[in-house]
Amino acid sequence: MKRKPTQRSRTKKRLAAPDWLESVHWDRNGLVPAVAQDAHSGRVLTLAWMNRAALSLTVAEGRAVYWSRSRRRLWRKGEESGHAQWLEELRLDCDRDAVLLRVRQESGIACHTGRETCFFLRLEGDSWREADPVLMSPAAIYSRKK
Repeated sequence: MKRKPTQRSRTKKRLAAPDWLESVHWDRNGLVPAVAQDAHSGRVLTLAWMNRAALSLTVAEGRAVYWSRSRRRLWRKGEESGHAQWLEELRLDCDRDAVLLRVRQESGIACHTGRETCFFLRLEGDSWREADPVLMSPAAIYSRKK
């Protein structure tokens, strides 16, 4: 005779991590590096960190959710700037210890400095030089009404 699931068993099932999430090799802090890449151009936009909740929410919402190590909390990319990253594809590397988010970058600006990518410094000789232009000033980005 089949037993009817109890509230406790239904809750336990809901809280269990999906198999795909368990396949990720998390570091000792429970984090995995996450590279965001523009799905159209292939340009690398940023490197951030994800914990289990961030990765799970990213898939559930279709929007990049990261773990902020400095703020010690989850943050949705674009929650303050309006420059969200919409998930097109998620990949796991061969060692299962890094993820690649192929995203559609809202407004074409991924960096808090107002640039397309966070990787805008290029080594020239023995110093770092800004290689990419500011598309929108940070003051303008963060003063806009959401």
